[in-house]
Amino acid sequence: MVKKAFILFILSFIMFLSVGEINSSAAENKFIIINKANNQLAYYENSQLKKIFKVGTGRTQNLTPEGKFKIVNKIVNRPYYKGNIPGGDPRNPLDNRWLGLNTNGTWGTTYAIHGNNNPSSIGHYVSSGCVRMYNSDVEWLFSQVAINTPVIITNSVKSFDTIAIANGLKKASSDNSSKPAPSSGSVLKKGSRGTSVQELQRKLTKLGYNTKGIDGVFGANTDQQVRKFQKDHGLVADGIVGSATKKALGLS
Repeated sequence: MVKKAFILFILSFIMFLSVGEINSSAAENKFIIINKANNQLAYYENSQLKKIFKVGTGRTQNLTPEGKFKIVNKIVNRPYYKGNIPGGDPRNPLDNRWLGLNTNGTWGTTYAIHGNNNPSSIGHYVSSGCVRMYNSDVEWLFSQVAINTPVIITNSVKSFDTIAIANGLKKASSDNSSKPAPSSGSVLKKGSRGTSVQELQRKLTKLGYNTKGIDGVFGANTDQQVRKFQKDHGLVADGIVGSATKKALGLS
């Protein structure tokens, strides 16, 4: 049993060497914020909020450490040593992507952002300290970030931008480069961008219509959820958010 666990560790270390040796300069314009208050993870690139994901965090407040950390290793198919389950095994609760964090004096071996073989746990307080994501989401994130990417973990009622500014990861509001351009006109539709679209996405998400992110971009997912909302509320399901749809949504 000990021999098998040792072999799994060696294989994991080899995978770390092959994946982890990434130019750290790639991390300089990217960072991640995890807010335990709403179990959301925000991904920033060039000071712009690109995507927001749902995550699962610790069963109690103290299990998922708070502070400013870094991604220190990236592992594909990390074994689950506690259960002696090899990487890539469907029984592996870590699934196939591991972004190790240097929290509490560890070096990416204890705490991480990773996938999970129980998708129903995402969005809840369920883990022993790690941050869980849907497998497809963490695979995308894994492909975007490099070693040394900063990660902020907090429990806050503040916006992601405010948290980023407080931690020195982006400039104050006088620099508007990180804000989406305002949407043109009062009607929102596929192709629209800006803070009005973000407001729309927040409202839809709150009402149970998952736009798969609050990024200020009126794409296919937002269009689909708008049409679904319109159909559910007896409106013309054309995907165009005009006065009638705004009124039904309670948007200003």
